[in-house]
Amino acid sequence: MKTNLPLVALATLLSGSALAGQAPGPAASPDIPISARDRFYSSDQFSNTVSVVNPADNKLLGVIRLGDITPANLSPLYRGQLLVHGMGVSPDAKTLLAISIGSNSVSFIDTATNAVRQTTYVGRSPHEAFFTPDGREVWVSIRGEDYIAVLDAATGKETARITVPNGPGMTIFSPDGRYGYVCSSFSPETVVIDVKSRTIAGRVKQESPFCPDIAATPDGAQVWLTLKDVGRTMVFDAKPPFAVIKTIETGPLTNHVNFARTKSGQFAYVTIGGLNQVKVFRTDDFSPVATIPTGALPHGLWPSGDGSRIYVGLENADQAAVIDTASNTVIATIPIGQGPQGVVYVPNAVPDGDGMQNLQPLGAAGKSSTLTLSGADGKPVTQVTLFDQGVLQTLQAAVTGLPPKKPFVLALSTDPKGSGAIEPLAAFMTNPAGAAVVNAIGPIRQVTQGAPEAARRYLVIVEGKPGETGSPVQLQKAP
Repeated sequence: MKTNLPLVALATLLSGSALAGQAPGPAASPDIPISARDRFYSSDQFSNTVSVVNPADNKLLGVIRLGDITPANLSPLYRGQLLVHGMGVSPDAKTLLAISIGSNSVSFIDTATNAVRQTTYVGRSPHEAFFTPDGREVWVSIRGEDYIAVLDAATGKETARITVPNGPGMTIFSPDGRYGYVCSSFSPETVVIDVKSRTIAGRVKQESPFCPDIAATPDGAQVWLTLKDVGRTMVFDAKPPFAVIKTIETGPLTNHVNFARTKSGQFAYVTIGGLNQVKVFRTDDFSPVATIPTGALPHGLWPSGDGSRIYVGLENADQAAVIDTASNTVIATIPIGQGPQGVVYVPNAVPDGDGMQNLQPLGAAGKSSTLTLSGADGKPVTQVTLFDQGVLQTLQAAVTGLPPKKPFVLALSTDPKGSGAIEPLAAFMTNPAGAAVVNAIGPIRQVTQGAPEAARRYLVIVEGKPGETGSPVQLQKAP
């Protein structure tokens, strides 16, 4: 008896999986096994690079250098990109997007040659950008303002603006291309945009104002968004009336969410920066499946083309962690650029050749060191990374374990117990989960590690504001 299978069904059978299609594509798409033609990319905020990894052997091939490290990027004549942060990829896998917050730019990069084809400058502090599923447009979330910039994908030119609530964090599209889902980083509201008419088709109340990431399930049924300030993840119906289905308490500094479809089902993977973990949930009943230790401050994550791996950028470790989705364990770590933020995995990014054109070695930006701050009970609660920028370091502290919504100061002290005079580095306010990401710049490694006793300084966190500080609450832990 002759059987006529649809092409999509035939491709699914040939892929060897009962479920197929990985984010951000539809579930009906065929799985694509991992090969040396694939690439994993990360946007590296402090080295201003894009790291390029071959997932067949999990090796860093090199970086696409979009800008310089500090202090070269502080010149008024500086022409490179600054704070390379967001990522996106075209449906045909031929074009990579890199978003630079500090220079307000979108870089269009050819995946086959690693060459920057076009740079488009947009509004204040763009955060993320993504292609519409038909590949014709790029929607850029202008987080420093209140709109989505619509770019022509062929020319990179801005053609329209869509007004949304203040501070749009990210736009992702339904797999069928009908809707664009836009969460906010400054307003407690996600909006759903009808892509054809560019009008708002629905609104979803966020449980906090700070959403850094949003993703749609490949089966087209759900949209998941993360709330970094309160440590929660929300799920709502991808179709009208876009009702909230579930809110999950995930943990401090909840960062990004993405999905993997395997023979066992469809799963959501969520990075929890304050716990250095990825948490895994089923999407049918939202039950927790696994908690995976990853390394320092996991941020962006993306599935391989067959859902067998999840690649995670470790922001404060300058590494990518590779998770096997069958066992939900980390099976490899890969050194990459400084402070990886957004990431994408691109199947068949390099159809021909070795894909090494225009790549450079990571160089000095591959160096970093870490410190730990402990609470009153002596247990480590805050991890600090010093990203080497030559004589200077960019400091980033993933602060946890403090009272919520209170002012504190990260400072240097001559006393390991934090008493006496201090030198403030950065003032900050904790979020509702008692956490914060704190940055500073200076020759911090030289005075906190290996300096003579007379010149030695210790990192501390003290209560209050600069000039009005109180008692120390966290102290640098002895190595």
